[in-house]
Amino acid sequence: MSPRPAPRLIALGAVCASTIYRIDAIPPLPAKVLAREGCRLVDGMAISAACAFQKLGGQAAVWARIGADAPGAQIRAELAAEGLDITGLHAIPGAASSHATILVDATGNRLVVPFHDASVDTSPAWLPLERLRQADFLHCDVRWPDGAEAALREAARIGLPRMVDGDVAPVEILHRLIPLADHAVFSDAGLLAYTGEGAVEPALRRVSAQQPGHVGASCGPDGYLWIEDGALRHIPAPKVDVVDTLAAGDVFHGALALALAEGKPADAAIAFAIAAASLKCTRFGGRLGCPDRAEVTAMLETGWAGLTPR
Repeated sequence: MSPRPAPRLIALGAVCASTIYRIDAIPPLPAKVLAREGCRLVDGMAISAACAFQKLGGQAAVWARIGADAPGAQIRAELAAEGLDITGLHAIPGAASSHATILVDATGNRLVVPFHDASVDTSPAWLPLERLRQADFLHCDVRWPDGAEAALREAARIGLPRMVDGDVAPVEILHRLIPLADHAVFSDAGLLAYTGEGAVEPALRRVSAQQPGHVGASCGPDGYLWIEDGALRHIPAPKVDVVDTLAAGDVFHGALALALAEGKPADAAIAFAIAAASLKCTRFGGRLGCPDRAEVTAMLETGWAGLTPR
């Protein structure tokens, strides 16, 4: 029997060339602070999810806009080196590629300062939507709403599973995109912003009552909560020594999409994603800290979630 082909993900969103510095603390201004560690990488919410999906055993393609400039060429080269399908990177003449500087303090928290060229064309007309038929899952962040809406609508039309990363964003964008997902996977802050509720459980119940499919929220050290058959479910996160929380949510999304595409039931898929995100938090470097499959499996086998790999 031939091996089952690796699941295929298309991830759509913003892409950025980032520099990350690890410092002891973010001081009050004016100030100068020396970094203890630093790295450069290409990231972005959906991009980092795609990299995690790829590293953990899937095949991922990225759809995003870049400038027709030297940083854009570097973005293209670095993502290709990760093994991603980059034929969906669209270079826009005259536009500047996005870049960011990120400070990570000793507690693992971060300050992110991105720059996105406001003049970049937002039209999704160039998207190769026909390629969605070759994918097993679509994942979109909320940073390019026009592109995400076009891809999500086409994915819904052809019956392709589709996930939206419900992170903090203007509420009108969340209300535009979340109803198009059949996997609405929020950050806790994004969920509360979307619903106007003051706590995660009533917020999840409100969203679940409004749309079918999976509705859940990643709550950092508190793990993940979701609604299943009308009941609130919860898997806690393992205790880890946190070094850097940057991209932990993105790794979670990529790992969750992979596990679901592999056919795992919700609880096992969520435990897999929590393990991947938790391990990432123990390492500096944003998405570069994503673990491999063997490391995630080893954490699951410790039984911290009361589950075993399936």
